[in-house]
Amino acid sequence: MTSSVNKVLIVGGGFTGMSTAILLSKQGIEVHLVELDEKWKTDGAGITVSGPSLRAIEQIGLIDEFRRHGAICQNVDMLTADGTFLRQIVTPAVPGSSITGGGGIMRPVLAGILAEKVQQSGVHVHLGCTYESLTEQEDGIKALLTDGSEHVFDMILAADGVFSKTREQYFDGAPVPQYTGQVVWRAVVERHGLERPALFYGSNGKLGFTPVSSTHMYLNYTEQRPQKSRIADDELLPYLQNLIAPFTAPVIEAVKAELSESSSILARPLEGMIMPRPWFKGRILLMGDAVHATTPHLASGAGMGHEDAVVIADEIASGGTVEEIFTRFENRRWPRCSMIVNNSRRLGEIEQTGGSKVEHIQVMALTMSALMAPI
Repeated sequence: MTSSVNKVLIVGGGFTGMSTAILLSKQGIEVHLVELDEKWKTDGAGITVSGPSLRAIEQIGLIDEFRRHGAICQNVDMLTADGTFLRQIVTPAVPGSSITGGGGIMRPVLAGILAEKVQQSGVHVHLGCTYESLTEQEDGIKALLTDGSEHVFDMILAADGVFSKTREQYFDGAPVPQYTGQVVWRAVVERHGLERPALFYGSNGKLGFTPVSSTHMYLNYTEQRPQKSRIADDELLPYLQNLIAPFTAPVIEAVKAELSESSSILARPLEGMIMPRPWFKGRILLMGDAVHATTPHLASGAGMGHEDAVVIADEIASGGTVEEIFTRFENRRWPRCSMIVNNSRRLGEIEQTGGSKVEHIQVMALTMSALMAPI
C-alpha cells in the first residue's frame, strides 16, 4: 500500500513527540517538531518504567542508552513499614523484546537521550515555537508557525500534553483532566544498598523506591488528599518527613537522614482523562497525554506515549490515506490506553477508600499481564 505521508508536523517536544519524530525520520519522512519551551527543558524526578514500556523504548532504538544511564532490575520486593519481608513480585521476560524486569531513570536524563537522538535524526526542531493556525486544504494541512514560517503538512500529530491546546481548540466538547484525590511525592536519594525496586506498606499508605541509576533511586509516596491544594516550597521537606515518619526500615532511616533543604522534592496532584473516540479530526491526531493522561499506579504513563509513537510509525509505514492510518492507530491504541487509564483510576479509588486489597492486587496483576501482549 502506498504511503500518503511525506511531511509531518509534531506538536510538543515531550517523550511522545520526540519518540515519534525519531521513528518517522527513519522512514525518510520530513519531520518538523515545535516545542514552546525554548530551552527544551524537562523537570521532574525519576520515573518507573514497566517492562512493556521498556519494550517500546527498545523498538525506538534507545534501550542501550537507557541501560547506560538508568537502571533495569528484576523483580520487586514487598515489605512492611519496619522492613519485614513479605513477598517478591516476579517481573517476567517481555515477549517480543530482550527485556526482563522493569526500569527506572531520571526524567531529565531520558528527555536528554531522546532530544539528542532527535537532533541526530535530521528532524527540523523549532524551539520557543508552536502553531498560530492550522488550515485544512485539498493537498494537506497548512500550518502557520509562531516563528513566521508557513508549511503544508500531510498530517499534524499533536502530543502537546495533558493540557493540550490542540485538544481544546479543535475538538469541541473534549474532556479535561480531573483531579483524582491523590498527590504523589517524589525525591531523588542515594540507593543505600537497595538492589531492586521495593514497596513498604504502612498503616498510612505505601512508600516505594525505584533505582534510577547505579548510585541513586527515587522515593515515591502517594498521599490521599481529597481537595486539590498547593504546598509552599519551604514546607515540602517537613511535610514529606512527616508522611514517611511511620516507616522505620533501615533503608528508610538512611533516606530520612539524607533528606535536607537541598533535596529536590516534588509534590504533584494526580489527574487523569481518557478522551472518547475519535482521537482525530481531519488531518490532526491527538497522541500521548493529550488524549490518555493517566495516574502513575501502573508505571505506564510515559510508556503509553512511547507506544503511541511505535504504533503511528508502524501504521504510516503500512500506507493508506491519512484517515485510514489514523483509524488503524485508534483501533490499536484505544483498548490498551483505556484499560490503563481506567484501571489506574480504580487503583487510586481503592487506596482512597480503604477498599479491598485483594481487588487491588487482582487489578494490578491482570493489567500487567495484559500489557505483555504485543502493542
